Amino acid sequence: MKKLLLAVVACFAFAPPAFAKTDRETVPADTAPKKKVPAAEVFSTGVAKGRDRLDSATSTSALREADIAKMAPRSIGDLLRNIPGILAEAPNGESIANITIRGLPLSSSGAKFVQLEEDGLPVMEFGDIVGASSDSFLRVDLNLAQVEAIRGGSASTFASNSPGGIINFISKTGEVEGGAVALTAGLDFDQFRADFDYGGRLTPSLRYHVGGFFRQGEGPRRIGFDGQRGGQIKANITKEFTGGYVRLYGKVLDDRSPFYDSVPLRATGTDADPKLQAIPGFDPTHDTLSTRALQSVTLLDERNQSIQEDIRDGQRVRETSFGGESRFTIADWTVIDRFRYANRSGGLIGPFSSQILSPAAALTRLGATGGSFRFASGANAGQLIANPASLNGNGLIGIYNIRDRRQQDVGNITNDLRASREWAIGGNTLTTTVGFYKARQEIDTSILYGVAVTDIRGGGDAALLDVFNAAGNPVTAGGLYAYNPLSGTQRRTLRLAYDVNAPFASANYRFGRLSIGGSLRYDMGSAKGQVFGVELGGGRIGQVARDIDGNGVISPPEQRVGITPTGSPAPVDYSYKYLSYSSGINFRVSDPFAVFARYSRGARANADRITFGAVIDNSTGALAIPQAAYDPVKQAEIGVKYRNANLTLNLTGFHVEAQDSNINTANGSVIARDYKAKGLEFEGGLRKGLLSLTAGATYTDATIVTDRVTPAIEGNVPRHQASLIFQATPQVSNDRFAVGAVFIGTTDSYAQDVNLLKMPGYVTTNAFVQVRPVDRVLVSLNATNLFDTIALTGIDEASIPASGIVRGRLLNGRAISTTLRLDF
Repeated sequence: MKKLLLAVVACFAFAPPAFAKTDRETVPADTAPKKKVPAAEVFSTGVAKGRDRLDSATSTSALREADIAKMAPRSIGDLLRNIPGILAEAPNGESIANITIRGLPLSSSGAKFVQLEEDGLPVMEFGDIVGASSDSFLRVDLNLAQVEAIRGGSASTFASNSPGGIINFISKTGEVEGGAVALTAGLDFDQFRADFDYGGRLTPSLRYHVGGFFRQGEGPRRIGFDGQRGGQIKANITKEFTGGYVRLYGKVLDDRSPFYDSVPLRATGTDADPKLQAIPGFDPTHDTLSTRALQSVTLLDERNQSIQEDIRDGQRVRETSFGGESRFTIADWTVIDRFRYANRSGGLIGPFSSQILSPAAALTRLGATGGSFRFASGANAGQLIANPASLNGNGLIGIYNIRDRRQQDVGNITNDLRASREWAIGGNTLTTTVGFYKARQEIDTSILYGVAVTDIRGGGDAALLDVFNAAGNPVTAGGLYAYNPLSGTQRRTLRLAYDVNAPFASANYRFGRLSIGGSLRYDMGSAKGQVFGVELGGGRIGQVARDIDGNGVISPPEQRVGITPTGSPAPVDYSYKYLSYSSGINFRVSDPFAVFARYSRGARANADRITFGAVIDNSTGALAIPQAAYDPVKQAEIGVKYRNANLTLNLTGFHVEAQDSNINTANGSVIARDYKAKGLEFEGGLRKGLLSLTAGATYTDATIVTDRVTPAIEGNVPRHQASLIFQATPQVSNDRFAVGAVFIGTTDSYAQDVNLLKMPGYVTTNAFVQVRPVDRVLVSLNATNLFDTIALTGIDEASIPASGIVRGRLLNGRAISTTLRLDF
């Protein structure tokens, strides 16, 4: 009751109201605040010059602040599930979402072919750095004005490493006077949060905006301790003058959130038609393998020195960044320069690719066949488990891989300079743009491992277990089995720097209703540094006996200690170049109707994922397989667009060909493939009185064309690629209330590329109610995954094993929050 009373005076901070103040908001007339806003359909991301979407030969979407409020995203991955054409998997918690567009492969993790930007500059130069993907350093709060997304089109020529598209998170800049304060509480999960923002003018030509949040709690899944702790502050100030402006901005982010690994599910039926259900004592949508019994661990760091690591940090991100944006006019040319320096670090620690086995199989896996288990933690510590086959009603043992991905430096510095001019030619308009992009991305990371043994129990209550062999000798100590991964000796340290230089240019000629345009970009990159790891060969030692805790005794797990060969680095020293181009034609048939066609060729340079294996010569640092330096992507699209006061319809057909050179982070296997995909993409919106509906759907037919490592899978459908993904948001709203739901779904897909085990399709439902009882006060209620659907985004196994237990990666279960917000 106390928590419920607190919740009533709290608010869901991810959910600013549909009628709240925002710089770029465009909502139906009856809910829009009475303020001046830019034109509703002007789009500026991934193009040379912002223009009406009906006059652009691109496929674009935008989410305004009011839209985001109703979707109630718990993470960036959750938010991006709402954009047509984008496949976003968000099973890992706040960060490390897997994001792709239009059938481009999700062969591993991260956002490889999509560039995530913040205020027009890439967050990370490479969106799939292992353990530090772009969404890790983004948060949804009251600073966010809108999200713009361009799929395919000219994205490949207006940003580096973005052949699939660009998603731009745009901040408020004080164009509207006022702000808000919001307090947050979960009704059925443990989270409390405070948000604020304020902006306005200091003088007629000087405006500012500042905002941020702080939150703390266990989070939407039960882990047994506070996993969410931290927040951010962002601020900017803009000086306007005739013909332009100068803006300075800064951001401080220090946040922790849990990392959710795969969880056990019982699978019956067949690979083609599996039936998946929870195991006794463990709720797959609300529980995790994390446990309050294991909140810290001692490991050897990248220099082979003992360190105490806090498992409660989970996904820890730190960022201190500053930058500037300026716009001015020189001799009829409009010049825009964007610059940002970002100091980023952090880490990721928690369960990763753990194994869920029967007691007998676990004993065999740990080299203790015929042995026994004892509790190593809790009230029963030291007690023999007489019948482990009935433990917790499920009789399962977890061999818990502790993965510690330390990020000493993943910062970057970026600058984008461009100049545009409009030329009047015989009553028509030619728009030209030239520019130069410069970036440097640091990747100074290391990966450490440990192994613990637990039972399988929900609520964050799993106990550590000690293992004894058949002779009664201990194999573990305090539930720890090794200071190394269970399989192999995968300890790696990377100290790398990537430089990118890219000149680009575009021209668009408009005469009457017809526009024809093209753009070019030439990326020149280099990679330099060193990598350390036992996989580099040469008989280097990777496992030793070491007194980790310093008590003078070498315990059983201290006989299995992983070390990094710090004296045997391998160099990385290579460069690459590639050309991107895009050409399109758009015809405005009538004022509400347009058709377009476009062909593009872009690429994505590869980074840390190719530094281990056969791609780079370990002696010279040069590329042993030059074609793996970057992966080209070709796209053709044709579409129609319609818009009037109450109806918007967009339909685009696409064809994609792509190469992927990658590493599967789950098992370390090498990926070298060619893909193709074709499909249809729909987006629409309808408004009639109080009723409105927005919807989107993407049909995709994707194929693995060539596999240079495993030819047997050629012709198969890529893993996780559903034939249909869709979204729909019906609602009833006016200037006093809004009620509705967000339905997001997918048809079935294959768990792995061998095309055996299918993952069932699903539909999740997010519901919202927003009420303004008096002016400037908003009360709202938001529920994500209202019906607690088992929404599988991945299964680690390729087929149902004999045990009937699979490891699934799921979206969060039901989480309900309430809101109270004051605008001023």
